[in-house]
Amino acid sequence: MSSDSPAPPDGGPDLTDADYDYRSDDVRQPGLVADLEERLDGDVRFDTYSRQLYATDASAYQQLPIGVVFPRHTDDVAATMTYCADNEIPVLPRGGGTSLAGQTVNEAVVLDFTRYMNDLVDLDPDAREATVEPGCILANLNQAAAPHGLKFGPDPAWRDKSAIGGAIGNNSTGSHSLKYGKTDAYVESCEVVLADGSVETFGEIRVEEMRAAADPDGDLLARIYAALVEILDEEADEVTARYPEMKRNVSGYNLDVLVQEARGEWADGDDPGEEGVVNLARLLCGSEGTLGIVTEATVSLVEVPETKAVALLTYDSLNEAMDDVAPILEHDPAAVEVMDDTLLDLARETTEFGDVVGLLPDGTDSVLLVEFYAESDDDGRQKVADLLADRRPGTDTEFDPSDDRVDSGETVRARAAMEAHDEQRRATFWKMRKSGLPILLGRTSDAKHISFIEDCAVPPEHLSAYVEDFQEILEEVGTFASFYAHAGPGVLHVRPLVNTKSLEGMEQLEAIAEGATDLVVKYGGSVSGEHGDGRARTQWNRKLYGDDLWNTFRDLKTAFDPDWLLNPGNVCGDHSLTEHLRFDPEYAFDAGFDPELDWDNENGFQGMTELCHGCGGCRGEQDTTGGVMCPTYRAADEEIQSTRGRANLLRGAMSGDLPADPFDEEFASEVMDLCIGCKGCKRNCPSGVDMAKLKAEVAHESHERDGASLRDRLFANVNLLSRVGSALAPLSNLATRVPGSGVVGEKLLGIASERELPTFHRETLRDWFDARGGSRVAAADAERVAVLVPDTYTNYNHPEAGKAAVGVLEAAGVRVELADVEDTGRPAYSLGFLDTARERTAAAVEDLAPRVEAGKDVVVVEPSEAVMLQSDLLDFHGDERAASVAANSYGVLEYVDTFRLDEAMDLAGSGSLTYHGHCHQKATKKDHHAVGVLRRAGYEVDPLDSTCCGMAGSFGYEAEHYSMSTAIADILFGQVDASAGTEVTAPGASCRSQLGHRDGTDEEPPHPVEKVAAALQ
Repeated sequence: MSSDSPAPPDGGPDLTDADYDYRSDDVRQPGLVADLEERLDGDVRFDTYSRQLYATDASAYQQLPIGVVFPRHTDDVAATMTYCADNEIPVLPRGGGTSLAGQTVNEAVVLDFTRYMNDLVDLDPDAREATVEPGCILANLNQAAAPHGLKFGPDPAWRDKSAIGGAIGNNSTGSHSLKYGKTDAYVESCEVVLADGSVETFGEIRVEEMRAAADPDGDLLARIYAALVEILDEEADEVTARYPEMKRNVSGYNLDVLVQEARGEWADGDDPGEEGVVNLARLLCGSEGTLGIVTEATVSLVEVPETKAVALLTYDSLNEAMDDVAPILEHDPAAVEVMDDTLLDLARETTEFGDVVGLLPDGTDSVLLVEFYAESDDDGRQKVADLLADRRPGTDTEFDPSDDRVDSGETVRARAAMEAHDEQRRATFWKMRKSGLPILLGRTSDAKHISFIEDCAVPPEHLSAYVEDFQEILEEVGTFASFYAHAGPGVLHVRPLVNTKSLEGMEQLEAIAEGATDLVVKYGGSVSGEHGDGRARTQWNRKLYGDDLWNTFRDLKTAFDPDWLLNPGNVCGDHSLTEHLRFDPEYAFDAGFDPELDWDNENGFQGMTELCHGCGGCRGEQDTTGGVMCPTYRAADEEIQSTRGRANLLRGAMSGDLPADPFDEEFASEVMDLCIGCKGCKRNCPSGVDMAKLKAEVAHESHERDGASLRDRLFANVNLLSRVGSALAPLSNLATRVPGSGVVGEKLLGIASERELPTFHRETLRDWFDARGGSRVAAADAERVAVLVPDTYTNYNHPEAGKAAVGVLEAAGVRVELADVEDTGRPAYSLGFLDTARERTAAAVEDLAPRVEAGKDVVVVEPSEAVMLQSDLLDFHGDERAASVAANSYGVLEYVDTFRLDEAMDLAGSGSLTYHGHCHQKATKKDHHAVGVLRRAGYEVDPLDSTCCGMAGSFGYEAEHYSMSTAIADILFGQVDASAGTEVTAPGASCRSQLGHRDGTDEEPPHPVEKVAAALQ
């Protein structure tokens, strides 16, 4: 392009407070907000909390936006863009906020499409196409296409949280890019809102048609055409020369595709396109919202492979593994993934994958996971066999150096190989490949494994040299990194350990990024092979492409967006790697109190508060992923109700980024109160954020500062309340059913009038057990002795479950004793009365530790109470006695399953059951035990992949939380209705109470131990 063309503005106009006071703490001004609200059907949120929620994504960056808009349709987007263009306000389109390079945070009006504009508009199986709105989650699209044997080709790791608009903006791909390439290969057309608010449809167009309509002085579309024609006429050769010859390049604008399409050289699928025809929708792929705002897209779909086969190849070094990638590619695999020694060591430490890693030969340093698509199982086995036949001759550990192919690079030199052909074993291998990253991201230290050069790409034949050079850079700056992921297309994920809170860390960051970029240029690679430019890599595009193409990018940006209002600074703007980092040397954290609980991690409470890295795992779609996290987000579809939202706001409040007191009533009600303490994040969050524990600490400090409500104190002491209620039964039960009592309870205590309080039994489980003379298994005849804890709910409200537990255990030859302790501290812990919880857990240890030392086991009927003894107890007590109690405590059917006690029983159950496991058991990976016992008892069992029931102890009784509780319950009810079982069973008392309202009968389902008892002959 002309060297004297006007220089585009650096990042857009510099608005001052006098123009729009959106930089102030209070941004609910009548002007900007009212103007947008008047023009839109969607939601407009410019409050402080909403802005802070959208200040981060899954990257290392943070920048406060101007405000957030949730458009309902294209007209809303056009109206927003028109208004912002008229007033020179930047605009940022955003999907799930899962970007790793910082491209979805900016000082702009954020358009979140995932709330309303998330529909699958049309699915045409015959044409193998789908039309979707930009907020449509990729997993939802795939779920709809699956019955037709189709799917969207690219498979980014977070596809159950990633939106199609984001996939287009980043030109996303995934593990199987060897087969599917990038998103641009599947985008057929897009409806686009341009920078002036006009709406256009971009798709295939002849270059001559563009040429005829091009006018540098015309309207916006004519100027865009003129810029594109000029690129094709004057810059095509430069584009061809400078763009890396790689399948995985998403740096800069998609000009290589534009040029190749115009020349008829770009293959869409198996066939090259027609010469002189370009698809402008594909130019938007990888543009990160800087050229236009996609409001609808038609994408092509691919057939789901019939089956797959996997080979896991082992190596003595990472470089040997990298040397093997090129010859492996000759076998046409669908994926080639690498794990280095760092990730293998991390996986080895996990319960889930320790055994799998243990199968690897001693001395294994790295592995390659090679997957093939196949027409049949035999075909898959043959493809793996062909790969393994290409290994160097010799044994698993030695190779014949006389083989002529050894030094030619034509052979695979893996040390050993493991195969996986059935679905479960393949899934295990893939999970192992992915298992290390969560641990990598779970560091609570100031140093983090940061994403900033994590997706540089080089041609596969250069991987070994690239890795060796990269490791030298890391050694020079004094840190290390793990190398993993997509070796097949040459995209290694590398996350160096860097502390950006220090000046030394900032210097490391810059040195590593510049060194990595130099290596990429040296080896003919790309600065970004998957995750885009964003804030992390935009500055390196100039070095990658040269000044000429850099200016071409900027001229193209100006043609599309004359005032640089669309996500300014990205791709060819002025973003700097080290600006607007979430953690930098000026960052300061002050919790404002001394934590009460034991935080067994680096940096303690602060480390956990800062742990969320923003991937959005808590935003997974219920209808596609199931899982226990995060029930409040699924019910409300609000970012503030996700674990990510709460974690970001809590960190913001304690670091001063959010001007809010984390202990005042507003923060509690807006941020923390609706966390129901399900512990799902402890299990499902990739980083392991424990929001339930964080909430308990914050609630405790709030109680210390401002006192606690009478209702909270009553619920925290529910054991004492239940003891009184039981002693006064049945009068206590009648009192709660007197007309008007619910209204009185709501006004005086804040207990929802719609709820019926639990029924108290005059004869408690303890009364019954004593009356029968204790256990009916003599001490001399007992195989084991179980100390059954008569927890509050089982003892006073549901003794029938306790009686069933006693019967089942005795049928297995177990002698049963009742513990003296009833209250394990669970209610007090959940409500933030940590001093009280400490006292009660101490009493539990005092009662139970001597029994455990005598060789007895602790068994609990109520799941949340069992988990209290198994893990939460250790938040207060780190001594050996407490650890022995924790290690020897079991849920009742966990106990039966662990020791296979049902093998001594004569069981003849029949019928089909729908099993809803308790969220605390799911969070601690103990929910499967009951399913195994029920199946061996003779039942057909459909275990739900469900989240919390929504009752969550006292939460569902609290008037202000009743609507959230029932909204969460509706999700569970839908799963129950769709399940294969004819009868529901659930171990949690709260769950059974909630499920009792599902069909209007108020009949609570049984505890699974009751079903086992019923199966006893």
